[in-house]
Amino acid sequence: MKIAFLGGGNMASALIGGLIAKGHHARSISVLELSAAARERLAAQHGVRASAAPEAALQGADVLVLAVKPQDMKGALAPLAARVRGKLVISIAAGVTVESLSRWLGGHRKLVRCMPNTPALIGAGISGLYAPPEVSEEERKQAETIIGAVGEVVWLAEERLLDPVTAVSASGPAYVFWFIEQLAASAHRLGIPEDAALKLARHTVLGAARLAVEKPEPPETLRKQVTSKGGTTEAALKVFDEEKLAERFARAIDAASRRGAELGKELGED
Repeated sequence: MKIAFLGGGNMASALIGGLIAKGHHARSISVLELSAAARERLAAQHGVRASAAPEAALQGADVLVLAVKPQDMKGALAPLAARVRGKLVISIAAGVTVESLSRWLGGHRKLVRCMPNTPALIGAGISGLYAPPEVSEEERKQAETIIGAVGEVVWLAEERLLDPVTAVSASGPAYVFWFIEQLAASAHRLGIPEDAALKLARHTVLGAARLAVEKPEPPETLRKQVTSKGGTTEAALKVFDEEKLAERFARAIDAASRRGAELGKELGED
């Protein structure tokens, strides 16, 4: 499978590195990138072919991965519409719908939308994927191989579900970082030195996340196992309930999901 990338930014670099680490040969990967500095970096870091010429970058490619900023997508695709015939096109741009991509590519429908998240940069990502009926099972497997090079994947039956995926997993790392901030700040306020407070917060979240992934029990069960009746954990969780944090968190996720849908409409305007 020969893969071409449109754009050579951080996420593209992470995918390329993940593919090579899993045995994909660098010679079968090319990048279309206008920045000379970025082309040099990609060639030096991964040994892939990087070019500013569409003909050179896309020649012989089976799959094209769109890795440019959402607001730049329409302009970037304009010169490629005649060159994607027969190719699978995977977009990792947030908010840009299949309908918009297809229109900008002259009606091309072999499209997969992907919503990755930033932990993909260290190979620990989770991505939601959607493909219209025109994408074959073999092409879905190709998309899963490429995106799975940097983490886990989840297929969605409806494109609209990418908006809540964006709210949960794409934006989710920011919520986790915020929680680490608050945990560390509270520890410091209670007298723990700042560096120790941050280490405690980081590793508490890391350890709890690993436990949630590696244990078969659902998070609710794991939470109850930590919560002794009349103990310290129960005291904290009682405050969460009194402050209705679950309801507030749900409203925050809803707001992020709605914004994702709004951005899709805005980005798709001609």
